[in-house]
Amino acid sequence: MFFPFHDDNPTDRAPVVTFGLIAVCVIALVVVGRMPPEEQQKVIIHRGFIPARIDQLRGAAGPIQVPVQKQVRHPLNPRLAVVRRDTIRLEANPQQILLSLLTCMFLHGGWMHLIGNMWFLWIFGNNVEDRLGSGLFLLLYLGGGVIASLCHFALYPESLTPVVGASGAVATVLGAYAITWPWARVHTLVFLFFFITIIDIPALVVLGVWFIGQLLSGTASLRQAAVAGVAWWAHIGGFVAGLLIMPALSSLVHAPKPRRRREVRHDDDGW
Repeated sequence: MFFPFHDDNPTDRAPVVTFGLIAVCVIALVVVGRMPPEEQQKVIIHRGFIPARIDQLRGAAGPIQVPVQKQVRHPLNPRLAVVRRDTIRLEANPQQILLSLLTCMFLHGGWMHLIGNMWFLWIFGNNVEDRLGSGLFLLLYLGGGVIASLCHFALYPESLTPVVGASGAVATVLGAYAITWPWARVHTLVFLFFFITIIDIPALVVLGVWFIGQLLSGTASLRQAAVAGVAWWAHIGGFVAGLLIMPALSSLVHAPKPRRRREVRHDDDGW
């Protein structure tokens, strides 16, 4: 097991958009987390991406019923709470469906889900933003997130399970980083049984191992009858999108000047 925590890839500009994306995701989780459980479910269902709604967008389906769970008081013992299954009706609202492809990227299922995504965005996003500029970076992030969601739809077109999280968009950033700086050194915390150490690993190895893990998990999920709990194919689609889109976007901006290594000067009197 390994855990990347820093790279040796310097930047020239402050990653304003990267900071902003992280801030919006944190604020969204705090705001939604303060809501009652039933309201949280409604936000996830209305603002998360539900693959089956694409048929509504195409006019091939009418209203759909999304299953939910509600806690109600036991009729014989008001002190006890029981779980009751219910449904939420979603109309064929094109504006809401299209908007959900964007809003789903800013919602998360909890703090661990959020921290995992934002950690990788923090490590690798600043360099991609520095290379493309804020505008193109935001376009890459949001566009990659939409492509990632559509990849999940391609595998599970009838799913009624809402998909939330920035994983697909962050995966696009990882793919963009891998194709641009494959040999950048990434400081990585490695766990091997009871042995723990820090080593420098090329970004291509770190991100390549991550991608292979997603691919294996995604392939395994296809053998299951139910929809996977993690949108593995959104991660895979987002990463491939980053690999393909980054070179095209990079060609639209001037290449950065090569950075020179700092040299230590000596004189006759010492340092």
